Amino acid sequence: MLRREIPHYAREGRVIRVSRSHLAPAPLAEGGELTPLQPTQPWDERMQPLCYWHDEPVALLVESKPGEDWIDGRQWLGELTASWFSLLSTALQVGAWLENHRFCGRCGEKATKLEAEFAMHCHACGHRNYPRISPCIITLVTSGEAMLLARSPRFPPGRYSTLAGFIEPGESAEEAVHREIYEEVGVHVENLRYHQSQAWPFPHSLMFGFFAEATTRRIHIDGVEISDAAWFSPRQLPSLPPPYSISRELIEAHLARWH
Repeated sequence: MLRREIPHYAREGRVIRVSRSHLAPAPLAEGGELTPLQPTQPWDERMQPLCYWHDEPVALLVESKPGEDWIDGRQWLGELTASWFSLLSTALQVGAWLENHRFCGRCGEKATKLEAEFAMHCHACGHRNYPRISPCIITLVTSGEAMLLARSPRFPPGRYSTLAGFIEPGESAEEAVHREIYEEVGVHVENLRYHQSQAWPFPHSLMFGFFAEATTRRIHIDGVEISDAAWFSPRQLPSLPPPYSISRELIEAHLARWH
């Protein structure tokens, strides 16, 4: 569905309008489906050629403020089918990069978009900036059938999720798993098993999903990033992360092993 080729020769096509973590809905014909793709239209210099979607060229238009009818990215991902995830995450991440890198990070001069690649070039000092991707680990810690889930103070009431954190400079993904879990809940783990990865466009993360087995069930939360954590049985679960998230995928994969 999504072809990662920048249609820099195209002069018209579909458009996605983004502003921070929001996207504009397209005008709907009667009985139409919800979509962030605006109708085919001429492109101007404000638009960033993005990709091909079902062989149609798509451009990105980054706007400073969302309109009243704009929809948050997480809501889009919750309402559309999983097939849209790659397009929405690409649009949100490239949009965040364009908004945050209009000027050179080395000398402060205005940067210029390049046509054939996602790159902002500074003609004053020669520095070239590419979209930022921040690697993170996200891990489901288990003990037999039980799952260690935790709450961030930012979560909706009652929601628990898997443990996650950014990989630090010079650190491997596996080292980050051990460090983050111990820092957040005071638990040592072993038998790490990689599951899969997922782009997470809030604003520019790449999540590496793992399973890990706890060596002890004693919990000591940090009280800052984690407000509560507990062991949950598959038969008595709290409110879980949304289905489109890799956190939910890890949980569902574990539950399938015990059914």
